[in-house]
Amino acid sequence: MNQLYKLLEEHYEEMVEIRRHLHENPELSFEEVETPKYIAAYHEKLGHEVRTEVGGRGVVATLKGGKPGKTVALRADFDALPIHEEANVPFKSKVDGVMHACGHDGHTATLLVLAKVLNMMKDDLEGSVVFIHQHAEEYAPGGAIAMVEDGCLDGVDVIFGTHLWATEPVGKIGYRSGPVMAAADRFEIKIQGKGGHGAMPHLTKDAVVIGAQLVSNLQQIVSRRVDPLESAVLSIGSFEAKNAFNVISDTAKLIGTVRTFNEDIRDLVEKEMERVIKGTCLTSDASYEYAFHRGYPAVVNHEKETEFVVNLAKDVPGVEEVYESAPVMGGEDFAYYLQHVKGTFFFTGAGDPSWEVTYPHHHPKFMIDERSLLVAANTLGAATLQYLSQEVSEAKATI
Repeated sequence: MNQLYKLLEEHYEEMVEIRRHLHENPELSFEEVETPKYIAAYHEKLGHEVRTEVGGRGVVATLKGGKPGKTVALRADFDALPIHEEANVPFKSKVDGVMHACGHDGHTATLLVLAKVLNMMKDDLEGSVVFIHQHAEEYAPGGAIAMVEDGCLDGVDVIFGTHLWATEPVGKIGYRSGPVMAAADRFEIKIQGKGGHGAMPHLTKDAVVIGAQLVSNLQQIVSRRVDPLESAVLSIGSFEAKNAFNVISDTAKLIGTVRTFNEDIRDLVEKEMERVIKGTCLTSDASYEYAFHRGYPAVVNHEKETEFVVNLAKDVPGVEEVYESAPVMGGEDFAYYLQHVKGTFFFTGAGDPSWEVTYPHHHPKFMIDERSLLVAANTLGAATLQYLSQEVSEAKATI
């Protein structure tokens, strides 16, 4: 293991260089062209087996060790967000309105250099490593489900992944067994009333008033219909009913999101929303259209694999604390991988404690402490080597 850590430290500057290159050249979900080419070329130079256009724009590279054994998969996403960068850094995004505001550039840099280092150790590697470079994590239906359908997990025994987490300082590793990130769903509501003159409201069916009542009524689903020991979020993100100052609107459009961990609660909220919408509109003699779009399911970590990472992370260079994370209401399509193979998804602290302000993910001034790249690589690398050697040892013991 010491060889792994030593080699990763020697290649830390390359991680930073790759991360900054990707940061300067971000590409949106489902529009990634140059990034997958860059990733594929890097792996091809190392001599790995490379598949491109996996599930659309994904890249899968395989490193076969010099000795037989199990197969570990490691995943990193590489898409950016439609946000104009405001961070004052020399490697600022060169693409107006697009930036890496969630750390995916760091995820990719970490995995590429880890692949290079593991390749340098391949003669002693007991098994194989599959490097899953995923497109389109930020926008449902996401890239994971298509990559799984295209065979990225074929032959894989376990999968590990991490998210650089800027709201926690460098040196911290956050874990959780069971549900760790929420199902992320989206809804659209259109209220159809009857417009008219602002001075004659009695002749209208005011879509703005109906919509305002609906916003209030929908909040009662979480507070009065969901078990208080369960978790759910229902948020209205947009309420649109544009008109002149003296016109009562005939239509109102509301869009928003629902976040849950429990599938039964997910079903309940979807059903209750329709009942509340129907009742609210019926009271005002208005009609409606309602669509509930299911996004990523909840990320549910496997207990044994989570405990495995927790136990080894305590001895990883750069890790100062391993803590049990609270469930996070953000969504992640890593969930699909965990539905097919065992594994775990953990958080790697990426905030600099000296910063006066730490901007959250998806903020135009979002930034990570690049020291977190090495911590992530060390942890993923240790998990890979220890899992493969452990599986080989267990197999020998069985024989």
